Order: sequence, then structure tokens, then C-alpha cells
Amino acid sequence: MSGRDRRAMGAAARAAGRRGEIWAALWLLAKGYRILGFRLKTPQAEIDLLALRGDVLAVVEVKTRATLESALAAVSYDQRERLRRAGVALAARRKRLQGATVRLDLIALAPGRLPRHSPDAWGGA
Repeated sequence: MSGRDRRAMGAAARAAGRRGEIWAALWLLAKGYRILGFRLKTPQAEIDLLALRGDVLAVVEVKTRATLESALAAVSYDQRERLRRAGVALAARRKRLQGATVRLDLIALAPGRLPRHSPDAWGGA
């Protein structure tokens, strides 16, 4: 595979990821969440979506996979810990988010299906 082919595939994957994140954000908005940010780069991790509903600050990972199980498995324990630390750090730095409960959520996207939102996807782990 040539360098040009790899770059084209990478660009297509990034575009698909952005579309998926937009679908996920719209899904969360319909469920009453307020979207605070997309692709937030922090020292700990990059957060796909940051959303707030009530006193819950959801750090949302968006994965496109054939099944929910494969989407859950695609996020390693280390990645979940980095995302959790990133969410806690963001909440601590923003006055209006201090005291919020930081939760790791997953939005699983599969072709031809509605998004599947899993609040606290890994059970606090």
C-alpha cells in the first residue's frame, strides 16, 4: 500500500469518526444532555464528547463497531482510566462543573442501527 493510499484511508477514517461523533451528540441532545465539547484534548486523553445532564458530567467515548460488546471491548482499561482522569481534571478546573459526578459513557454506532448509549458503560471501572 502506498503512502498516498494510507493517507487517503486515514482521512476517510477521521471523517467517518467526526460524522459518528456528530450523530452521537445529536442522540445525546435528544436525551436531554448539553454538549460541552467535541474532541477535547487534555494532558490525560482526548475526549470524544463531553456532555452534561443535571449533575452528571459524561465523558463519552464514541465507537463504531458491529456489536455493543465489541465497542465496549475496544476501550482498554488504561484508556478508560485516562478518560476518567481527564474528566475529573476538567470538572475541577471549571467552576460550574465542580461537584459534578464524572461518568464514562459509551455511544456505540453500527451501520443501519440507531446509536446505542450506555451510561456508565464500564460500571465505574
